[in-house]
Amino acid sequence: MNYRGSKPPQRDSHIARKRFGQHFLIDEGIITSIVQAIAPQTNDAMVEIGPGLGALTRPLLSRLAHLHVIEIDRDLSARLRTEYSPTVMSVHEGDALLIDLSTIGSNLRITGNLPYNISTPILFRLAQAAHLIQDIHVMLQREVVERMSAGAGDSSYSRLSVMLQYRYHIEYLFDVPPAAFDPIPRVDSAVVRLIPRRPLAPAALDEKLFAHVVARAFAQRRKTLRNTLRGVLTATELETLGVSPNARAQELTVADFVRLADYLSQHQPHALADSLPPNDVDVDDA
Repeated sequence: MNYRGSKPPQRDSHIARKRFGQHFLIDEGIITSIVQAIAPQTNDAMVEIGPGLGALTRPLLSRLAHLHVIEIDRDLSARLRTEYSPTVMSVHEGDALLIDLSTIGSNLRITGNLPYNISTPILFRLAQAAHLIQDIHVMLQREVVERMSAGAGDSSYSRLSVMLQYRYHIEYLFDVPPAAFDPIPRVDSAVVRLIPRRPLAPAALDEKLFAHVVARAFAQRRKTLRNTLRGVLTATELETLGVSPNARAQELTVADFVRLADYLSQHQPHALADSLPPNDVDVDDA
């Protein structure tokens, strides 16, 4: 294989670090399937989150002119800088939750095996950056992918489902067994594709308020909207907006949440100003 400016990969001696949620992909068949799903083109602005030992990095670089990688592990970042020429790889060392994707560029193609311990906050960050993104192909814990792609009324439907489906078309691609990794995780994984909705339909008048309504509704998902939105929307207002006060958050579609948020934007724009966590916080009901 031609590594174009890099040294051939050496036999690995890196020990996976639990604090970074490191599980390295080793199954060549799965790697091939991911690359085929991405279908990278030479001049794509590709960003790999968590390249690790380079299992996906190398086949990507065989098709790309340049690759951006985001790696929090200093040892792995140093290794990547040694292995690859800066003409073909830009290494952004740091936390994917803190790096501003706009400094990398626009029309970005995002990929990677996301660390499961912080995957939900990363997904919320990617939701906020949808205007910079062409598409996303990532591997996650299967349970998370099920939540991302679940429809209203499904038991897996959650705050994460609503916030991502507002921004993206989501396609569950395929499952990945634990044996595809070293060390072997205790959970099953899956690969998912996200393509930004352009234009947004429906589009909320106030997206921050929309995010707050969704978070408020799912904060106590077993309670009805009459209770979770008490003091924000009355039962009469909910009925007028076509939503049953006795419904629970997981029964509402994205369009329902947009309708509630738009009503508040026009009638009570400050109703939820200081009552909720920021949009990228990982909560139990995300």
